[in-house]
Order: sequence, then structure tokens, then C-alpha cells
Amino acid sequence: MSVSRHPIALRLERTVGEGTKLLATVMGLPLVDGIFPAVVLAGALSTTLGIIEVGLLIFGGSATLAVVLAEMEGTRREQVASVLAVGALIIGVATIEAALAPTIQSFLNMEIFTRFAALVILAIAAKTASATVGEYLPSPGVIIGLGLIASFQPGAVTIQFVTDPMLVARGAAAAGVGVAFALSAALFAPWLRGSVNIDRFRFGSAVALGVLPLSILGIIQANVPLALAVLGVTGLLAFDPEGTQSVGDSAAAVTDGGDEVEADDAEAEYEDEEYEDDADISIDTEESDGPSLGDGDRAPWL
Repeated sequence: MSVSRHPIALRLERTVGEGTKLLATVMGLPLVDGIFPAVVLAGALSTTLGIIEVGLLIFGGSATLAVVLAEMEGTRREQVASVLAVGALIIGVATIEAALAPTIQSFLNMEIFTRFAALVILAIAAKTASATVGEYLPSPGVIIGLGLIASFQPGAVTIQFVTDPMLVARGAAAAGVGVAFALSAALFAPWLRGSVNIDRFRFGSAVALGVLPLSILGIIQANVPLALAVLGVTGLLAFDPEGTQSVGDSAAAVTDGGDEVEADDAEAEYEDEEYEDDADISIDTEESDGPSLGDGDRAPWL
């Protein structure tokens, strides 16, 4: 990728290609591998802060930002249209999965499954931070599958479809937060490309994502926005409006090039002067080989 070597986005880019298709894959991956249903079942959307955290960290995050800034082509209007098209699909599928969540929950031991949901988020955070570490970790789908097997309760299986309208609305809202994040990145892409260090934002997002399971497991209270606080600090640290690093590198390159040119000019001038001195010496030598002249016959320049 032209802006950031994001490990997850790079792996998906080799499979699905670039541009809008890659954005749809990155944002839709939590819906496909079971991360979003696991988060919904774990109760991460029970509060407004939880909805914002899930939307920014699961559907948004550094992978979505890297794809929008590095791979989206076309004008700003075309990019916004592509993000809205992808967002409509993401919100629709998220709504369906949120509607199915209570039915799935009816035959699971949620105390066990919640631990696996926290584990899969930690695995994604590790994969986001380091591609090398991610190679040794199982895929999120495998972890979710193991969680379903470990928490499955055969005696509690019911065929009846159960739905919770409020849970459906919260699921759609979480997906909408992620789409709004991608849309903001597309709108401000020309400015963000020169003002945000994406790799620094990626590491900070991984840390924020690793903090999210603390709320899911009840280690910290659900109304404490620790993950959002980490993400906010990450945004501040990755923000560089003046582009001092790139400007400094360019200035250093110009300075080094200028010194080299001046040195070359001085050396060329010295060689010219040396050549003129050699020419004068050769003239004197040739004239001294002639017949000797008296003082009055000597040329005036000698």
C-alpha cells in the first residue's frame, strides 16, 4: 500500500484487490468471521459508549483508515459515493446479525462464550499491531467456532425466532458509527494524507482494541470509556498538521545537495586555475629554449 503497510489490509489486498472492494472486505470482515455477533452476544452494545467503541474499533479503526487514504481512487465525490455504497451493505448485514443474536444466545452459555469473545478481540489487536505475531495466532473464525462449541447447550435449543428491536437498533448504530468514520476519512483524505501518521495510529488502535475486552469481561465498568480515551490519545499522537518529519527530510535533502554542488563548483574552479598555471609554465619553458636575448631585447611581458 502506498501510505501504510497495514498487516491486515495488506493480506486482504492480495486476495480481493484494491479500492472499493478492499474497503468492503475490511469493513465486512467482522460480519463474516463472527466478531460482530460475538461482540453483540457479549453485551458490548448495552451502552452508548459501547456502541461508539464497537463502531470505531471493529468497523472503523486503522485498517479502514489505511484503505481509504491509500487505496481509494477517484475524486472526493466518487470516494464518498463508494463509502456510502459499502456502508449501506454493512449496516444492512449488521442489522440482520443483531436480529439473530438473541436466537443464538438462547442455546449458549454466555459466561463461557463471553470469554471467547474477549479472546478473539485480543487476537485481532495482536494481528493489527504485528504481522509476525499474527502468523502464530489462530484466525478469529476459529476462535469463535471453538467458543460456540465450548458454550453450546443442547438442552436449551429452540427453533423459535427471538428478536430484540432495541438490540437491532444498537447493532445498526454501531455499524453506522464505523461508516461515519470511513466517510469522514474520505471527506478529509487530501488533508489527512499529509497530517496523520497511519502506522502510529495503527499501533494505538491495536492498544485501544486490546482494552475493549476489559469492558466485555466486566473488569472495568461499562460506562468508563477507557478504549475511547486510548483511541483519542492515539489520534493526538498520530496527528502532525505541519508535516515536520517530511519537511525536515526534504530540507535535509536540499541542504545536502546544495553543499555537494558548491563543493563541485569549487573543485572545478580550482582545476581551471591549476590548468592556467600549467599553461603559463609551459609557455615560459618553451620560450627559454630559444636563443638568449639581451635585457633590452626581452619582451616587456617577461
